[in-house]
Amino acid sequence: MFFNVDGVNKKSEIKQQYDIVIIGGGPAGIAAAIYALQGGASALVIEKAVEGGQMNLTDIIENYPGFKTIKGEELSTLMKEHAVHFGADFYDGKVVELKDEGPNKMVVMENGKTIKSKAIIIASGSNPRKLGVKGEKEFSSKGVSYCASCDGHFFKNKKIAVVGGGNTAVEEAVYLSNIAKEVYIIHRREKLRADKLYQDRAFSRNNIKFKWNSVIEEIKGKDKVESLVIKNLKNGEVYEELFDGVFVFVGLVPETSFLNKDLFEFDEYGFLITDENMETKVKGIYAVGDVRKKELRQIVTAVSDGAIAASHAIREYINEDQIPSTASINLTK
Repeated sequence: MFFNVDGVNKKSEIKQQYDIVIIGGGPAGIAAAIYALQGGASALVIEKAVEGGQMNLTDIIENYPGFKTIKGEELSTLMKEHAVHFGADFYDGKVVELKDEGPNKMVVMENGKTIKSKAIIIASGSNPRKLGVKGEKEFSSKGVSYCASCDGHFFKNKKIAVVGGGNTAVEEAVYLSNIAKEVYIIHRREKLRADKLYQDRAFSRNNIKFKWNSVIEEIKGKDKVESLVIKNLKNGEVYEELFDGVFVFVGLVPETSFLNKDLFEFDEYGFLITDENMETKVKGIYAVGDVRKKELRQIVTAVSDGAIAASHAIREYINEDQIPSTASINLTK
């Protein structure tokens, strides 16, 4: 039996029940769908924004095997096309609740519709962590940004700050150095945490400068960002300096607002805790990608999470009497 759900392309329909429902259409969710479908399961991918997730905000990807360089948007498109090729259904909508009824799981949508499944894979990702300083909210989209490829073009020949010291911050600073006149990396420590590849690129750019042991205490301006109040953590000095904009890359906040916090286990930062099979404490519900507690959050590890979760779900809850061929890699022709 089929029904139309608000927000779905009217040319397609989704079923009331699937073997596996995947919440989130980023690399982890799409990989889970591909492995589920190859294992003979039906799969629905629910995405409230754009398939590919945060990957779409990455200008150039250089560490995904098989592609020396590829744009984030292009890789997102290729991944979705791959899943659609195998028969994945995609639904544009927002999940507001999950219900665990033993062998049956229920996914409740914002419009009140429910979808039943045997297993659920949470691949809802995460959102950029905010600084939490005065002026940040007021000047969001008015000089405060969390996406270099989205907003960098507004700062041609301008002076901007990039906050953070990890891979994303340094990579985006290098990208912005091709647009802005001056880029200042503001980092609370006295050395970067980014991989050497990104550090070397940043240090080689004449228009990238560094403010070590420093944090932003306030973002100021009238109709847009005009200056930053900066504190040096080493000597306690607080000063104001003119800037045209600030890009914030200080970590991630997992998207778990739709989850019943009593059902699941989280770490101190709110990331879902799973076992080695990506399964949460709720049997039949998995967490993959940036939403779960893990050491390395990269596209390649997200894809791996999705593959592991889908393969385990098929073995345990879909085809309980047999191990699907997708559980292992066939190296013979």
